[in-house]
Amino acid sequence: MTVSATALPPARWALTAWQRERLRWALWLVAALGLFAVLLLGPLYSLLSKSVADSNGAFVGLANFEAYFASGGIARGLSHSLWIASASTMIVVSLAFASAWALTRTRLPLRGGIQALLMLPILAPSLLPALSLIYLFGEQGIFKSWLGETSIYGPLGIVLGSCFWTFPHALMILLTAMRHADARHYEAAEVLRASSLRTFFTVTLPGARYGLVSAAFVVFILVFTDFGVPKVIGGNYEVLATDIYKQVIGQQKFEMGAVISVLLLLPALLAFVADRWVQRKQAASLTARAVPYQPKANLRRELTGAALLTPVLGFIGLVIGMAIYASLVRYWPYNLELSLRNYEFGRMDGGGWTAYGNSLTLAALTMLVGTAVVFFNAWLSERTPQPKPLLALFQLCSLLPLAVPGLTLGLAYIFFFNHPSNPLNGLYGSMAILVLCTVAHFYSVAHLTALTALKQLDHEFEAVGQSLRASRWRMLGQITLPLSAPALLDIALYLFVNAMTTVSAVIFLYGPDTALAAVAVLNMDEAGDTAPAAAMAVTIMATCLLAKLLHGALSAWLSRHTQHWRGGR
Repeated sequence: MTVSATALPPARWALTAWQRERLRWALWLVAALGLFAVLLLGPLYSLLSKSVADSNGAFVGLANFEAYFASGGIARGLSHSLWIASASTMIVVSLAFASAWALTRTRLPLRGGIQALLMLPILAPSLLPALSLIYLFGEQGIFKSWLGETSIYGPLGIVLGSCFWTFPHALMILLTAMRHADARHYEAAEVLRASSLRTFFTVTLPGARYGLVSAAFVVFILVFTDFGVPKVIGGNYEVLATDIYKQVIGQQKFEMGAVISVLLLLPALLAFVADRWVQRKQAASLTARAVPYQPKANLRRELTGAALLTPVLGFIGLVIGMAIYASLVRYWPYNLELSLRNYEFGRMDGGGWTAYGNSLTLAALTMLVGTAVVFFNAWLSERTPQPKPLLALFQLCSLLPLAVPGLTLGLAYIFFFNHPSNPLNGLYGSMAILVLCTVAHFYSVAHLTALTALKQLDHEFEAVGQSLRASRWRMLGQITLPLSAPALLDIALYLFVNAMTTVSAVIFLYGPDTALAAVAVLNMDEAGDTAPAAAMAVTIMATCLLAKLLHGALSAWLSRHTQHWRGGR
């Protein structure tokens, strides 16, 4: 008796349609992990390998680290970096907390405008405050006499410049933390007739404790790994970031640059891990029964808030105003006639308007490529069925860039993409490698933004779509993307601004034809063209401000369009 082939039972290894679908989506996530291997894990492995090898590539173990320690590198670079980061963190977090309190616990008029002014430093390259401080307190500065025998070139200048550009990062975190306050706690304090001071120490401060710790970690990492401010105004005061630059560019000791990069990476990585732990604790403290706090009118409290905001606003206005003024002065301090001569970048070394055009190209490509890659990867992890171990590995890789300093990542790219056996070694010095490095450097925050937006969408969309036999691709295009449009705009702006202002991540990677505006600021300052450097920094800031205004207009239009669409539905 013969049995037809159609009557045979299915093979045990045959996959069901449901299993095949899960496998397909898992393969997409594996492809995303492959991208991380190229953009992040491979370069970091190359960096670590270089740190334990000599100039010829032979393995030498920890000999390079011992040589750096013996040269006094720890006392010179690491201790300086730790001190600068600690001092800046204490100042910035204190001022940011006072400003956040004034914006959330008072009813001051124009709070929205005040907050916008406080956020202006985030649109400027970190080089701008350093240049401005030179005009304010340098050897020919307006307020040089205020410092007495103290020089702005050194720790004082680094701390002041670092405080300027890191302040908005701390303010954003603390504003979020303090806006989540539960009004019931304040009502209980009022019923118990607690004084304002006691309410502050028993309700306000404990409620913001996780935000304070998180802001401290973020500011510490940013200052500890910053290259721009110490390079311009640090003078002979060495920190790890400038030591890397000196070893690589000045002495061509790539293996020692790798050693210092590892030392720069470790404290940043530890602070990052601690920050993630704090943020998980903060999320667990929020309850669904919390009542949003709305401050009541109180003249004394509003006067206190105004007094707290005034020096911060004054410092930000002074630094930005001085940079703009210096960029317009014909020849400081001998000829104070106003002119646009400093904006004629074609006459200066450093790249001229070509560098500015390259920065616009980099920012546009980073925005387009980065937004698409980040959102698609976040959608894969959040809205498609994935194995839990694979998903956990992907989330770890997505957050890892947040702990990698830009200077470390840029140097790692040299070792990885310049290796003769790497088929991608032709990318070095091209615009493509600048885009890849910038996307990798700023990936984590964009990923968290996309993930937050996707988590807010009801999973019933997928259930309804499946019942209507609509594919996930169709639901992505017709439902998920339109509803996530505000988050996409936020990600696009974030990537554009950071691509325009970054220095550390690209300082080792640009070529003769891909010089960038932020790097041109550094090169012009080194060449003695301080005023044109300030002009380029102001131009970068103005470009980012225009992008921010365009983002606001698009967001407002999108909000009206979305409300109309939802109303029609």
